[in-house]
Amino acid sequence: MVKKSLFTALSTLLVFGGLSTATVGSASAAGTTKTVTILHTNDSHSKVEEGTYDGMGFAKMATLMKQYESNNPNTLILDAGDTFHGTPFATLSKGESVAELFNALGYDAMAAGNHDFNYGYNRLLELTKMVDFPVLSANVRYESDNSLLLQPYEIQEVDGLKIGIFGLSTPETTYKTNPKNVEGLKFTDPVEEAKAMVALLKSKDVDAIIALTHLGTDASSTETSIKVAKGAPGIDLIVDGHSHTTDMDTYGVDTLIVSAGEYTKNLGVVNLTFEGDELVKKEADLYTKEEATAAGVKADPEIEKLIEEKMNDEIFTEVIGTTSVKLDGEREQVRAGETNLGNLITDSMVAATGADAAITNGGGIRASIDAGEITKGEVAEVLPFGNYVVTKKLTGATIKAALEHGTSDFPEVKGAFPHVSGMTFELDLFADKGERVKNIKIKGEPIDLDKEYLIATNDFMAVGGDDYTMLKDAKLVNEFSALDEITINYIKEHSPVTAKVENRFDLYVPFTDLNWERDYVIDLYYQGIVNGVTDTKFAPKQTLTRSQFASLIVRSLELEATEDTPFTDVDKLREDIQAEVAAAYEAGIIQGKTDTTFEPNTPVKRYEMTLMLKRAYDYLTGEDYVLESDSPFTDLSMLPEEGQFSVNMAYELGLVVGYDDKFKPANSATRAEAAKVISLFLSTLSEE
Repeated sequence: MVKKSLFTALSTLLVFGGLSTATVGSASAAGTTKTVTILHTNDSHSKVEEGTYDGMGFAKMATLMKQYESNNPNTLILDAGDTFHGTPFATLSKGESVAELFNALGYDAMAAGNHDFNYGYNRLLELTKMVDFPVLSANVRYESDNSLLLQPYEIQEVDGLKIGIFGLSTPETTYKTNPKNVEGLKFTDPVEEAKAMVALLKSKDVDAIIALTHLGTDASSTETSIKVAKGAPGIDLIVDGHSHTTDMDTYGVDTLIVSAGEYTKNLGVVNLTFEGDELVKKEADLYTKEEATAAGVKADPEIEKLIEEKMNDEIFTEVIGTTSVKLDGEREQVRAGETNLGNLITDSMVAATGADAAITNGGGIRASIDAGEITKGEVAEVLPFGNYVVTKKLTGATIKAALEHGTSDFPEVKGAFPHVSGMTFELDLFADKGERVKNIKIKGEPIDLDKEYLIATNDFMAVGGDDYTMLKDAKLVNEFSALDEITINYIKEHSPVTAKVENRFDLYVPFTDLNWERDYVIDLYYQGIVNGVTDTKFAPKQTLTRSQFASLIVRSLELEATEDTPFTDVDKLREDIQAEVAAAYEAGIIQGKTDTTFEPNTPVKRYEMTLMLKRAYDYLTGEDYVLESDSPFTDLSMLPEEGQFSVNMAYELGLVVGYDDKFKPANSATRAEAAKVISLFLSTLSEE
């Protein structure tokens, strides 16, 4: 039979342009060709409103879903998990508001994601009774008797076709929710369970098999949907979540894997075409927020009203303070480095507990707060997991192990990335993993690996969450209030907030003589562009020669020479320097003092640095830089015209500064100045 649409009793459908032409009718004139449309979402994390993390929101998505169902009644709506938790819309009711929303949207099935266990598995079981569709997983079992926690599969009858759908949950759930939430459960091998499901569904004569999975395709995950597709033949379609990716690939097998990204940014659309009961074609597409905007898609009024009712609760709107700066909780930032919001949160943990230091995971920070008033609702969006703060006694060695684990994937994003207070540390990217953390200080003093320190953390990490297993067995000293409550109280006491990045986490360099130029040197050091004059000295005040600065540009731009220079005074340079000078000459970045001399060992002047950078810019872009205004410097008149232009250009780009109204162009440039202008020049190029 045709699937009963939950939208048929709702208001008249809005007709608009821009929908994919793949949304065709269900049958050909001959009546033998049928198309089943699969609409799919994943990893919404209860970000239900339009604009939240650039999503279209579920009200607009509801309009799209109605239109697809209008075009083809043979439509199923599936969700691949991480649905019941994430923002206060969900957490204040422990997922019930999401259950109500998804019922109204007409979902047919969803997979259980790791964050759907965030209230504990008993609450997840309660939520499964609130929804009008099954929450599926075939690989979550009770340890006691091996029985399944959730419904493993569902068979949907669509226009005479039998569509078998089974669920899988990531085994990472054991540490990507609070481990206490899944105590007594085990997550079995997804591939083996998938094989069993395929065999079972085939025995029930289904016409197509869909795996609704929360596994992801990230290379950092051991159990992925790709592994299932390759290890369990017979699956026609995998609708996936967890990695927040936009997959539409077969990865070399017959199974199509699709995923719609995150946060309602896209509505996934798959069309399965059948000749009789034989599946003959699979087509996948994404309907994006940008397409919805361009097409003039309007929000569904009933869904919009439902969301607004939940979002207008008084707890959301209570103002608790102000911030003069944006508090940065962006996923790419908090999972790969220090941010001012991470510092604010950990500072609140130290203030509330009196601990020596605090550590929290970047994956627990889920939103930013814009400058201006701060509401309780905003803090709840930042910290939606209901975690509370604990203190533990940790040895210096355990702290180091925790920092090594949290930064093990740096510079790649990782939810375990550690934000700290009362503590600073550095990371040596050239060292082996497990030995990269250096110069740890607690309260400004070098860490003693044998000493015990009182450390505040969240209860998730304290029991081994995010794979911080080294914290699990440490002595628990005390338990405190919820992390969001502690942060709210801290904001109230320190408003207006002026949190900033303070280099609590920094990259390591072996040079002990760096000051203001440190960040620029670090940038170039890890790109292999600069070295020290000794193993531990950079000599920032030492002057740089013309050949050395030319070499820096060549290394930065990865230029190579194909011919020698005409210069007869470079033959005593090292062979690699000679080659770099030749590459700079060939690119037109340098010129000689005469036709045959370069004066490679003469200190490079400040204006000569800007001149070489200007020529490098011209070489790379193939066009002349257009100067919008002159610099304020009054001592450039003695320079040639190109030299004056290059100084003005470098000033306009923010590469150089002067001494009040003087640039001192003839002064010799230092190694510190060279590191600064090269680093800023590369940043400028990357922005264009």
